[in-house]
Amino acid sequence: MAGNEDRTGPVSQDPDAAEKLKNEANEFFKRQNYNRAIELYTQAIEKNPMSAVYYANRSISNLRLENFGYALNDASKAIELDKLYTKAYYRRAAAYMALGKYKLALKDFEYVTKVRPNDHDAKMKYNECNKIVKKIAFEKAISVDKKEVNIADTINLDAMTIEDEYEGPSLEDGKVTLKFVKDLMEYYKEQKKLHKKYAYKILLDVKAYFQKQPSLVDIKVPDDKKFTVCGDIHGQFYDLMNIFKLNGLPSDTNPYLFNGDFVDRGSFSVECIFTLFSFKLLYPDHFFMSRGNHETLDMNRVYGFRGEVTSKYTSQMADLFTELYNWLPLAHCINGRVLVMHGGLFSKDDVTLEDIRNVDRNKQPPEDGIMCELLWSDPQPMAGRSPSKRGVGCQFGPNVTAAFLQKNGLDYIIRSHEVKNDGYEVAHDGKCITVFSAPNYCDTMGNLGAFITMNGKDLKPHFTSYEAVPHPDVKPMAYAHSLLSMFCQ
Repeated sequence: MAGNEDRTGPVSQDPDAAEKLKNEANEFFKRQNYNRAIELYTQAIEKNPMSAVYYANRSISNLRLENFGYALNDASKAIELDKLYTKAYYRRAAAYMALGKYKLALKDFEYVTKVRPNDHDAKMKYNECNKIVKKIAFEKAISVDKKEVNIADTINLDAMTIEDEYEGPSLEDGKVTLKFVKDLMEYYKEQKKLHKKYAYKILLDVKAYFQKQPSLVDIKVPDDKKFTVCGDIHGQFYDLMNIFKLNGLPSDTNPYLFNGDFVDRGSFSVECIFTLFSFKLLYPDHFFMSRGNHETLDMNRVYGFRGEVTSKYTSQMADLFTELYNWLPLAHCINGRVLVMHGGLFSKDDVTLEDIRNVDRNKQPPEDGIMCELLWSDPQPMAGRSPSKRGVGCQFGPNVTAAFLQKNGLDYIIRSHEVKNDGYEVAHDGKCITVFSAPNYCDTMGNLGAFITMNGKDLKPHFTSYEAVPHPDVKPMAYAHSLLSMFCQ
C-alpha cells in the first residue's frame, strides 16, 4: 500500500509538472484507485511542496484507505501551509472523528466557523459534531451513575411476546438448531428481521459463553481435518452467504474462524452478526470469532453498526452489543503453531503467548499496548517498526515477525484488517499472511475476497479468492453517522 513518506534530498521544483501530476492523481481518485492517486499526489508534492491542495488531496485519499494517521498528518501540513484552506480542516476533522477524537474535530469545525461566519456548510458541520460531543458526555455521565449495571442483567425476555403474525425462524426450547440457522439465513436473504426476543436470547447466550473464554483461545485441528480462516466481513451479508456456498456451511466437520470486523460500513451488519453468533452457539467447539478493531464503541458509533442496530431494534440492544464485544477473544492459536489475530504484532519485543492469554480484555481497547496492537497493527515490508499509518497501533517489519515466531515456537501468523486486491497477501518471507473476506469493499474498492483453508497436519495455507455477489440496493454506510458520510462517501 502506498505510503506518505516524502523522499528526502534536493528536488527541483516544477509547479507546472506538479499540477499535471495532481490532475492525473485526481483522475485515479475518481476511479477509486486511491493507492495510485497517493503515489501521484506524493510526486506532485515533491515538485511543489508548498501547495496545501496537494496535501489535502492526499489526505482524503488516505481517509478512503482508512490510513487515518497519514490523513491527519497531511491535513495538518495543508493547514500549516494555508490557514484559511477550509477543506484541510474538514479532512483533519474527519480523521479525528475516525479515531474517536471528537473534541479535536470540533475545534477544527469551530475554527472554520469563526474564519467564515457566513459559511452555512461549516456551521452545519460544527453543529453536527457538537451534538456528538454532547451525546458522548451525556452517555459518560449516565455510565458513571450506573457503573455497576450490566445491560444483560436488565433484559427481561419473559416480558417479550412473540406476536401471532410472526412467521420467522424460532429457537427450539430456547436453543439454536441447524434448522433455525438455515431458516434465519433464508429469512435474512428476503430482508426480513428476526424477532427481538430471539435476537436478545442469542446475545445473552453468546455473552455468557464468551465470558468464560480466555483472551487467547487454543484450537486443536486433527491431522486429516480441514480448517478455514476468514477475514473481515464488514456487514456484507450476501458475500458471507457466498463463502458458505463455496466452502460449505460450518459444522463439527467443517470448522471456521472469523477473524474480526464482522460489522460496520456494510449495511447488513445485523444479519452478519446474528448469523455468526448463531453458528457459534450451534458449534461452540468448531466455530470461532476474534475481536476486530470494529468491534468497539467508537468505530460502531461512526461507521454504522450502532445506527443499524438502533434502527432495526433498539439503542438498548446496541449497548448490549458493546458489552458483549468486550468479551470476544483477542487471538487464536491453531495447534500451537499458527497465531491468528485481527491486526498484528507489537511495539515491544519479548511479548509471549502467555502475555496475550493474560490480557484483561473486558473493556474498550486502550490507545497502546498488547490489546490495542492485536486489533490495530499492520505489517510493513522494511525491517524494524514505524508509527502506524492509521494513527493507532504500530507497523512491524519481517525481522519483528521472525523474532516473535522464534520466541513463541510458531510457524507463521494470520491477520486481517487490510484490503488486498486478491483478498490475501503473503508477506515477511511467508511468515505473515493477510486475509480479507469482503470483496468489492464498500461497493467501491474492486478487490476480491478470500479465505484460507488448511489441514491439521502441515497447516499449509491454501487460498480461495472470489468476487462480490449482488446485494439489495442498500448502500454501504447507510446507517453511518451523517457527518462522516459527508467526508468519506
